[in-house]
Amino acid sequence: MGEIVLSDVRKSFGGVSIIQGIDLTIKDGEFVVFVGPSGCGKSTLLRLIAGLEDTTDGIIAIDGRDATRLPPARRGLAMVFQSYALYPHMSVRKNIAFPLRMAGMPAAEQDRKVEAAAKVLNLTPYLDRRPSQLSGGQRQRVAIGRAIVREPSAFLFDEPLSNLDAALRVSMRQEISELHQSLKTTMIYVTHDQVEAMTMADKIVVLNAGRIEQVGSPLELYKTPANLFVAGFIGSPKMNFIEGAEAAKHGAHTLGVRPEHIAIAADGPWKGVVGISEHLGSDTFLKVQVDGMGPLTVRAGGEVELHYGDAVSLAAQPGKLHRFDAAGHTLSA
Repeated sequence: MGEIVLSDVRKSFGGVSIIQGIDLTIKDGEFVVFVGPSGCGKSTLLRLIAGLEDTTDGIIAIDGRDATRLPPARRGLAMVFQSYALYPHMSVRKNIAFPLRMAGMPAAEQDRKVEAAAKVLNLTPYLDRRPSQLSGGQRQRVAIGRAIVREPSAFLFDEPLSNLDAALRVSMRQEISELHQSLKTTMIYVTHDQVEAMTMADKIVVLNAGRIEQVGSPLELYKTPANLFVAGFIGSPKMNFIEGAEAAKHGAHTLGVRPEHIAIAADGPWKGVVGISEHLGSDTFLKVQVDGMGPLTVRAGGEVELHYGDAVSLAAQPGKLHRFDAAGHTLSA
């Protein structure tokens, strides 16, 4: 089992409040991603769950047991950090087996668990190599293997892919998702990258200044953001925001429309001029200066024939406008 329940969890450093009353239930077997900008408290919250930081107030329950004051070793969790933290003088086999040796497990049982983890992570050919002989992605898999052999109630990942290049991040993202499907173990994953959050999570927790802004599935957050912050954070490229007369026309203080929900239309109501174009093959991102509204980002087809200085007419797709009040809260349809 790997259910984790946070009840009014708070953390202060000195007189500074970092985590400001978090209530959250993570179900057994869920893949939950904590996402938010730098300084929002996501890594601190993960460390509170792991027991690496003391909780100032509130309760952290793991599988129905109050774990708020338990030391990390007694929480039944395994953490994978941004840095691989491998022992350079040890082989891959010994690195993976290290927590088992520390627990006094018999050598034969250690070998069985290490071999099983290596098979899952495609590390079997590398068991006798040292970390210096591995790529960054392989080293991260060794760190994950060291967590797997402990058979924890939940895995805690603290921005584990941030040290990898873009292509390797994509492949490792897929490997971690496949690992979750294979193990069916609770996973909590911290990232500032909303693309990672959208592609990996069963449930996303959007954090801002130590508070939860919204919890939901990736599509729930994409389709029905609770406020301006979530709307601007989830989605790539980010949502366009429009104020003034155009927003007032729709009964809102701020109007939001995603780049992929703006159509190029000969008779569209929004008239503008194309600025910078970013051609990415399957997609083209256009920066369009629209009369009376300012710049909009438009996601068009990869073969669109528009260039700097071209006049263009735009229209929002029906039902795809988001309305927000002056406080930034989403207005009902």
